[in-house]
Amino acid sequence: MDKRAARSAYKSKKTAKGIFAVRCKATGDVWVGDSNHLDSQMNRIWFELRGGLHRNKSMQAVWNAHGEAEFVYEILETLDDDVAPLLLKDLLAGRQKYWRQTLGANQTDPLRG
Repeated sequence: MDKRAARSAYKSKKTAKGIFAVRCKATGDVWVGDSNHLDSQMNRIWFELRGGLHRNKSMQAVWNAHGEAEFVYEILETLDDDVAPLLLKDLLAGRQKYWRQTLGANQTDPLRG
């Protein structure tokens, strides 16, 4: 595949948008967030947590206490590709609120992706 075709394929690739959860198996704590890039969101969160840089201080404290092996990332819900860009932010916020309430997520600072 030449560079032009590779670039075109990359630009036309759809990224999964939706709601995810990060759980600590040791404590049962759960944090819920939304992302426009669900496939790469875990890498970003784990990178920040490993470096002690995550903006959600409660998650960082639990990570520091229990370690990476006790954490799992899961995709809770993906949105259809046909959601209008103007509606996406509000839809993600509403679904995130629903999942936080449903799962009893304990954060006051939502995870943003």
